[in-house]
Amino acid sequence: MINVEVYTKVYIATQQTIVFHSKSEFYSPIPLEAVIRRLPPLNALRSFEAAARHGSFNKAAEELYVTPSAISHQIKTLEEFLGIGLFHRVKRRVELTPAGENYLAAIQTALDDIDEATRKLQAAPNTDTVNLSVAPAFLTRWLVPNMTKFQAKHPDIELRLTASVNPIDLRYSDMDMAIFFGEGTWQGVDAHLLSEVCIIPMCSPTLLAKTGSITKPSDLLEHTLIDVSKRDHEWPELLKSAGIKDTSGRKTMTFSSTSLALGAAMEGLGIVLGDKHLAERELKYGQLIQPIEISMDTNKAFYLAYESEKPLTNGMQAFRNWILDEMQQKSSSAA
Repeated sequence: MINVEVYTKVYIATQQTIVFHSKSEFYSPIPLEAVIRRLPPLNALRSFEAAARHGSFNKAAEELYVTPSAISHQIKTLEEFLGIGLFHRVKRRVELTPAGENYLAAIQTALDDIDEATRKLQAAPNTDTVNLSVAPAFLTRWLVPNMTKFQAKHPDIELRLTASVNPIDLRYSDMDMAIFFGEGTWQGVDAHLLSEVCIIPMCSPTLLAKTGSITKPSDLLEHTLIDVSKRDHEWPELLKSAGIKDTSGRKTMTFSSTSLALGAAMEGLGIVLGDKHLAERELKYGQLIQPIEISMDTNKAFYLAYESEKPLTNGMQAFRNWILDEMQQKSSSAA
């Protein structure tokens, strides 16, 4: 942590000017006050904005990874610099004074402008590195197995991949692009449909060799039904759509990720629900089979997303064009 405590106040008793001469001897008097900006320390401004937004020095400290006393010190520094109080201390909370409310609006705008300018500078058009946040299932089941295709076509572009369970706010992240799972209704982003998600039951062929074939939906209840945590609603919904009302007696096994659940199904531990597109390889080579012809559309899909107003770098454009082309070819071959 860098704690900036020393700053300089400039007082000008008389009107002074700085004169700039050109070769033509043209000059323009500029008041010295217009040249020397009277700015408070940036750390103090960040502490003020965070404390005002949370209404708490403690929460501001958590966000900025400093101690509450450091936040209090920065606020005191800022108030002394301005010569005016910015907060009322009310029990365990802090509330902005009227002056603090007016100052907050201006400071938030200024910090947003600095953030945007920094991001634009970092995302120079000739940048060939792409930071990409990806839904874990799509990352392990589709993107990684297809990465050699991208590398062969764009050997000079580096992809930096990060698995993220929940959609991130691209405005406040160092990610350039993301592959989200959802309904495609995120604000402030351009979202390109990659793959709709249709789930089907899948199991190892050895499981059916031991237990016999599944001829009707109710036969599924004779087996262990494998869930993925945070998606444990899918089996009841699928069974209900197949006409099975009571699912309370079903045997379940839950895993934290799609890859683990599919792996358990391949080991013969039960029947898993999964996206038929993400399990394409296992279905193709017979490691998994669909034991009964039922399915359910989730009304969700995987989307490529990036900020609407953010200029795309060469690397971002290359990745967008490549993955959309791959998905188009996959859709055409399936049809």
